[in-house]
Amino acid sequence: MTASVPSMRTEQVTSVTSKKQRTSPNPLQWLGYSVGRKLPDSMQEWVRNDLIGDWAVPRHLIRSMVPFIPVFAAFMLFPGPLALRASMVLLGVLLALFYSVSYMAQNRSRRLERHGLPSDLENPKKISRHDAEKAAYEKLHGGPAT
Repeated sequence: MTASVPSMRTEQVTSVTSKKQRTSPNPLQWLGYSVGRKLPDSMQEWVRNDLIGDWAVPRHLIRSMVPFIPVFAAFMLFPGPLALRASMVLLGVLLALFYSVSYMAQNRSRRLERHGLPSDLENPKKISRHDAEKAAYEKLHGGPAT
């Protein structure tokens, strides 16, 4: 009986580890992620690309609008002309976008930390472009850029 217990445990561990872990979120996980929930560690590379990849800014703007969808839908239920209700939604979208852009860096840092990544990660292309600009400045002006 003792010999069969370790083999059962080995089979259980093997079956758990042999299952392929998801590397990108399903729609429900993405909705949770868009309102601030942490994704599983197996999706860390997806989170890194989402937050510092080439299209990080448009993805951030779209993701930041998700929590406001119920508010915008409620605005459309107000009484009055359709133009007035649409104007309320437009004003809400503009305000939400303004604050989303204003706090984009802090939001990215917080999300990176929450997912176990360094909070100061930047896009490698952005870093290389900055380094090239700095080198060109130093070559042109003869000193380190401030």
